[in-house]
Amino acid sequence: MSQSTRGILFAIIACLLWSGNFIVARAIFPFIPPVTLAFLRWITATLMLWLVGRKHLSLQRKLIWQHKWYFLGASITGVVVFNTLLYVAGHYTSAVNMALIGTTSSPVFTFIIAAWLLHEKIPWIRLLGLAVCIAGIGFLVSKGSWENLQQLQFGTGDLWVLLAGLIFAFYNIFVRRKPAGFNAASFLFITFSIGTTILFPAMLIEQSLTPGIVWNWQVAGSILYIGAGASVAAFFCWNAAIGLLGAARTSIFGNLIPLFSSIEAVLLLNEKLYAYHWQGMILLAVGLLLANWRIRAR
Repeated sequence: MSQSTRGILFAIIACLLWSGNFIVARAIFPFIPPVTLAFLRWITATLMLWLVGRKHLSLQRKLIWQHKWYFLGASITGVVVFNTLLYVAGHYTSAVNMALIGTTSSPVFTFIIAAWLLHEKIPWIRLLGLAVCIAGIGFLVSKGSWENLQQLQFGTGDLWVLLAGLIFAFYNIFVRRKPAGFNAASFLFITFSIGTTILFPAMLIEQSLTPGIVWNWQVAGSILYIGAGASVAAFFCWNAAIGLLGAARTSIFGNLIPLFSSIEAVLLLNEKLYAYHWQGMILLAVGLLLANWRIRAR
């Protein structure tokens, strides 16, 4: 299996796991406040990673300290801010809107930042693929109607998601610049640990100001899913894809998340898929093929 193929598979698996995060953010917001949800997610992921990567950490303490500012930046963008903003947005907008807006904006931001900071070259065929992906997202948002697209307005929750997309673009750049000498488990454990530590006092403040958690099986299962699947497994796959494909190219696969979210909505929430859903999915598939055409041909 080629490097490009492995990178694509990793990116698709990560998007599949992350797609459920939007549904969780919307489904359980009446039972748990957003910062608390983020903290429980990352403490779960951190404990799981500790079991895997603890043996390597004692050997890398000096190296970790040398790159402390890098890890702080990666933790703040990828752990603390991005997902917390999504959980805040879940109080104001739908899961579909979160997936659509977040996955539309993040690749655009990543392309711009990667070209600016990393001097990554963006061939015209990839720009065309990105444009087709955005058109597919717009088709889904507007339900296949130009009139709906013209009247589209961003609400409070949508703006939170847009900001989250910008933050995640910076995380993509941090991953692309990961220092040498760290394996995947150690890298994730360090960033998750720092992020969880930062979230802890914020969670205590939120708990003092809100009614707190209403525990049930839905909440417990959701925390386990976003902690193990949407955090540990998804980040392993996403970071591996960035290492194989590059930050800008990998970010394009984020457009698969609303597709997976739509399918999950049908299976879990008994929602229906209409013709415009399928047409939008076809546009996204064409965009992804165009964005990867040059490397596949080579």
